[in-house]
Amino acid sequence: QVQLVESGGGLVQAGASLRLSCAASGRTVSSYAMAWFRQAPGKEREFVAGISWTSNTYYVDSVKDRFTISRDNAKNTAYLQMNSLKPEDTAVYYCATSRVGVRTAEYWGQGTQVTVSS
Repeated sequence: QVQLVESGGGLVQAGASLRLSCAASGRTVSSYAMAWFRQAPGKEREFVAGISWTSNTYYVDSVKDRFTISRDNAKNTAYLQMNSLKPEDTAVYYCATSRVGVRTAEYWGQGTQVTVSS
């Protein structure tokens, strides 16, 4: 049974930083694609960042140069470092994993709220 548990969300002001964590069980993060998606109120869930099993990273254009995805194999945890946060980054952020690719999720976490005030 694969489980993903996110943490690290919160309420911050514009320009601040947050680091989201995704602790995985039932799957080794280094052997599968890990990704972060987000869903803002009234909008569809969108891909934000992903890291493949070969450690290639991918980002949506709106977060390039501000967000960094990484993983700690020893902790079996993926991270999303978010810098220079903007109000438009406000959303529920979901961790996902897949054996297909970074933009295709097989399993989802429960989500963590990120709110950026102006």
